[in-house]
Amino acid sequence: MAKNNLTTVAEFILAGFTDHPNLETPLFLVFLSFYLVTLLGNLGMVVLIRVDGQLHTPMYFFLSHLSLLDACYSSVITPQILATLTTGKMVISYGRCAAQFFFFTICAGTECFLLAVMAYDRYVAISNPLLYTVAMDPRVCWSLVLGAYVCGMSGAILRTTCTFSLSFCEDNQINFFFCDLPPLLKLACGDTMNTEIIIVFFGNFVILANALVILISYVLIIKAVLRVKSSGGRAKTFSTCTSHLTAVALFFGTLIFMYIRSGSGKSLEEDKVVSVFYTVVIPMLNPLIYSLRNKDVKAAFKKVTGRVQVSQRG
Repeated sequence: MAKNNLTTVAEFILAGFTDHPNLETPLFLVFLSFYLVTLLGNLGMVVLIRVDGQLHTPMYFFLSHLSLLDACYSSVITPQILATLTTGKMVISYGRCAAQFFFFTICAGTECFLLAVMAYDRYVAISNPLLYTVAMDPRVCWSLVLGAYVCGMSGAILRTTCTFSLSFCEDNQINFFFCDLPPLLKLACGDTMNTEIIIVFFGNFVILANALVILISYVLIIKAVLRVKSSGGRAKTFSTCTSHLTAVALFFGTLIFMYIRSGSGKSLEEDKVVSVFYTVVIPMLNPLIYSLRNKDVKAAFKKVTGRVQVSQRG
């Protein structure tokens, strides 16, 4: 990645979707609608879990934090996409780019750890249902959630420090719609090999370690489910995991495709499509995934909307 001109840049230009100028207005409307649905769905889920006593369980406690993360996750990226689509190209200062990268990495890293925590919660609930409330008391739940946030923040500090300790030279146009790792590494100049190894190794370690925790949890869950005698009981027991499995498959699948697959044949155009999916679409889908087949959430929603209608009539 060595480059001759060692002039340090003070700002970056986000090229965004300049290859398709005719689509900027339709894309703006699509992303705006996605963002509004994301905020409404995730913040609505947080409020619903907060106000309904039937949802005051460890599973929904973790889900409320997942929803909060998704709302923050989307808010770090989507407004930037909307601004880039409005102006065609977006100038972003070096400091603002670093801040966006930092908060994006916190949200992504914390979500990895939180999804692993949620898999462990499902394992405890299915393997030891009688001791579930004791094993997952509020103190344990808060410890697990705070651990996820601390790990996510620690990883973000490391990756941001390493990434922005690189030298960025005269070429300051990022062929992307936000400050993400792959396009930033393409702009770096000088000897970046050692720093890249640290960044990529740690990022891959976080993804793979949490994926392994989830995999082990579900192997143990399947063993516990197979011990249930009736087929109907097995299906009912495992049904509590389907929403989480769907969320895990979507989130980790796109992360692995984006960051872990081989660099050969990769293009930033492919990365753009994948990034849109996991930064915009998945945060919008998660509330739907956890509510469409969840009787408790549906019942809580009907109860809360019923209260609102009664108060309005009164």
